[in-house]
Amino acid sequence: MITRRFALVTLLAAGALAVAGCGMMGMGKTDSMNSAMTVPLSAKNEVPPNASTGTGTARVELDGNVLKWTVTYSGLTGPVTAGHFHGPSMPGANAGVVVPFAGPLASPITGFVALTAAKVEQVKSGLWYVNLHTAANPGGEIRGQVK
Repeated sequence: MITRRFALVTLLAAGALAVAGCGMMGMGKTDSMNSAMTVPLSAKNEVPPNASTGTGTARVELDGNVLKWTVTYSGLTGPVTAGHFHGPSMPGANAGVVVPFAGPLASPITGFVALTAAKVEQVKSGLWYVNLHTAANPGGEIRGQVK
């Protein structure tokens, strides 16, 4: 009798642990694979800084190897002539273009791109920045580091 009861309790406990474990399986993947960042854009972040009073925000989301973005801005010296992600670079340094923004550059700018594993690691490490350029500031008018 004790052996049967022990076997039944053990079986029920094992089943409960299995069900609990299955329910948690996707949690780690979602947390580590999908992250959204809000990136403030300003002229003081440019290298070198400029006198623009323009501001902006980039919402950047990394979903697996897909990078998605929505960039909004206002108060720039003129229309945006180019916009992109630059990298790899720490704050305070400049780097080349890694992903140009395609299509209309009026606010909001939206887009997405699939990245290589190496570029995903650069984004996760905070080595990319968003940069918007204008005719008055061809080197970049507002910028923000993706962290």
